[in-house]
Amino acid sequence: MSSEINKKYIVHPGGQIQGELRVPGDKSISHRSIMLGSLAEGTTKVTGFLEGEDALATLATFRAMGVDIIGPDKGKVTIHGVGMQGLKAPEKEFYVGNSGTSIRLLSGLLSGQQFDCTLSGDKSLSGRPMKRVTDPLALMGAKIDTKEGKPPLKIHGGSSLKGIDYLLPMASAQVKSCLLLAGMYAEGKTSVTEPAPTRDHTERMLSGMGYAVDVEGSTISITGGGKLTATNIDVPADISSATFFMVAAAIAPGSDITLKHVGINPTRIGVINILKLMGADISLTNEAETGGEPVADIRVRYAPLKGIQIPEDQVPLAIDEFPALFIAAACAEGQTVLTGAEELRVKESDRIQVMADGLQTLGIDAKPTEDGIVIHGGIIGSGEVDSHSDHRIAMSFAIAALQAGGSIQINDCANVATSFPGFVEMASEVGLNIEEIDG
Repeated sequence: MSSEINKKYIVHPGGQIQGELRVPGDKSISHRSIMLGSLAEGTTKVTGFLEGEDALATLATFRAMGVDIIGPDKGKVTIHGVGMQGLKAPEKEFYVGNSGTSIRLLSGLLSGQQFDCTLSGDKSLSGRPMKRVTDPLALMGAKIDTKEGKPPLKIHGGSSLKGIDYLLPMASAQVKSCLLLAGMYAEGKTSVTEPAPTRDHTERMLSGMGYAVDVEGSTISITGGGKLTATNIDVPADISSATFFMVAAAIAPGSDITLKHVGINPTRIGVINILKLMGADISLTNEAETGGEPVADIRVRYAPLKGIQIPEDQVPLAIDEFPALFIAAACAEGQTVLTGAEELRVKESDRIQVMADGLQTLGIDAKPTEDGIVIHGGIIGSGEVDSHSDHRIAMSFAIAALQAGGSIQINDCANVATSFPGFVEMASEVGLNIEEIDG
């Protein structure tokens, strides 16, 4: 895994972002295409699959459970589904690297199997809390051993799962999806109620493959014992990956970029809404729908940004995009305040603290709070920041150099390959002055 290799970025100041770009496929949809395609009856063909380490970790687990998967080859994957009961016991434990999506969604899906298995990950993943999935799964009858509530997860097969009504204590698409996947193997109905809307890719794909999902207000329900039918899945470009270039164009005078065929699922467009509130010049064209997912081309032209109080109803819709949005806030006039985002503290890193530390190193007034941050826009300086192995932190500080007074060195960048393979090459193509150094 590249996460064990030391990589650094040196990003030189200045420049503008210009051109057209199609960023890699959506990571969330790529994960789910493998999981549900494997459980379906028939052959599922996927295009636009993200060939990053996280999604490849999910693919490897299903191969290890006997699923015949061809590819990926230039984003194309063919999955010969084995049906709901067709997975086989693996010969060894599953190592999913840095992928929180893999371990949380798989914990639900694997709780309904007849065999034992163990899920483990890298150092970063091994420090992430898993009780938010293992506690409700235990209520359903699953038997999972953890290391003080953290990975590795040892899942005991043969459990008789029963449906539950569960109120999510914190908005989380990963926890919701975990319980819905377990619910397919449970007796009766499993209902999950969200405190705020989160990405609904699991529900959309389940419905697209013929498994009934009932949505009433903020409650999503599924009944066990159904089946999935294979289909074709076109994975749109990932809005989380597009975000770095959206923010880059928004902060660098003279910039004008169009990001092609980006997924604009209504549960994922918080970044567009927040940037528009800050004054960004963003327009959507070529809006369409592919495989139940809305897509569009997103054009961003430079415009001066202003600080805002970020509406809390937008927080779950932009949870992965906040590191980049913090860079926008650092370049905006005035103060930006984020609240209601405590989930950022339990991502690949404590994203509130790590971003605050890095921004302070670069001369920006950034004060972390328990559930957010207060950032006063200012002049970004030069310096050395640590990404703490967090891909989104690394890419966010890379784009900060567009407005920096000097070069920025970003340490520990190997995990960028987990979500955005080819980031350095693509960023260089459109105007970022970035170099990658091994060692």
